[in-house]
Amino acid sequence: MLKTGDPAPDFSNPDADMNIVELSQFRGKILVLYFYVRDDTPGCTAEAIEFSELEDAFSKEGAAVLGVSRDDCIKHGEFRDKHGIGVRLLADKEQGTSTAYGVLQDKEVDGVMRKSMVRSTFIIDKQGVIRHALYGVSSRGHAAEVLQLVKELK
Repeated sequence: MLKTGDPAPDFSNPDADMNIVELSQFRGKILVLYFYVRDDTPGCTAEAIEFSELEDAFSKEGAAVLGVSRDDCIKHGEFRDKHGIGVRLLADKEQGTSTAYGVLQDKEVDGVMRKSMVRSTFIIDKQGVIRHALYGVSSRGHAAEVLQLVKELK
């Protein structure tokens, strides 16, 4: 698991429009990188909508918000369009980014061990250093909590 002060691991993932998004594109900005379980589930939908509703407030603080899950670009596009999601959603089908950020944990499902996504958020400063590593977060109200943490970085 990552912690405050660690350098943010590089990533390169496609978004819902299949444009490649990399960590280096956000140097000089604060980046909120949140990992969620799956498109179109109740908690993940609520979280994405809340981040989208606060997108202007994050922007005023000089922060960008990206959501990451193991869903593919097509599912992300459908999810975005269905719910009016404004934040960019990144596909991590190969699970490289999820692994680098330590958000996959073994979980037993029907007697079989599987990798399960742990809802997590990272606030990365302008130099690419993790300022907050939040694992196992709750979906509802989380975006507002993260916005407050971003405001406190100044």
